[in-house]
Amino acid sequence: MPDLKKTRQRLKIAIAALVLVDAAAIAMLVTPLAGMQEKRQQDLTQLWQDIKAREFAPWRGLDKKIPVARQQIDDFYLNRFPAQDSDISTDLGKVASQTGVSLSAIKYQQKDVAVGGLEQVQIEAQLSGDYLQLVRFINALEREKLFFIVDGIQLAGEQSGTVRLQIRLETYLGTM
Repeated sequence: MPDLKKTRQRLKIAIAALVLVDAAAIAMLVTPLAGMQEKRQQDLTQLWQDIKAREFAPWRGLDKKIPVARQQIDDFYLNRFPAQDSDISTDLGKVASQTGVSLSAIKYQQKDVAVGGLEQVQIEAQLSGDYLQLVRFINALEREKLFFIVDGIQLAGEQSGTVRLQIRLETYLGTM
């Protein structure tokens, strides 16, 4: 015959364990650890709104950004694009004399561009000087107030330490 005392003891332990598990589950539902359904729903809604706000953040204040951008563009056109053809040659001559480079065979070609108020000027020139002077010329040209784009450089030759270089540049005349 089976021992009922041992079985009864095991049954009491199992029931006690289930009561403890039930008590822990009830405690989790009641305490703030699990949180209430409404609170979880509010948190979810708030997170969703934060995500939406980040998506549309770049568009906020656009009505104020557009006039500022237009003013910056106008300032760029006014300050960085030459108003006359002579400004281009004057600026190139100034940079050449500052860096010790000799300019020769300068050719200018003007083209209309699709952007209103601008006229593209392509410049081809031959430079001569030592290597360091030519590097300084290109560096100074890129840092110049007037807007120059170095479009191409071609080594033309070297004689007794003097390097000849052919350079193609672009700039734009502001015809506004």
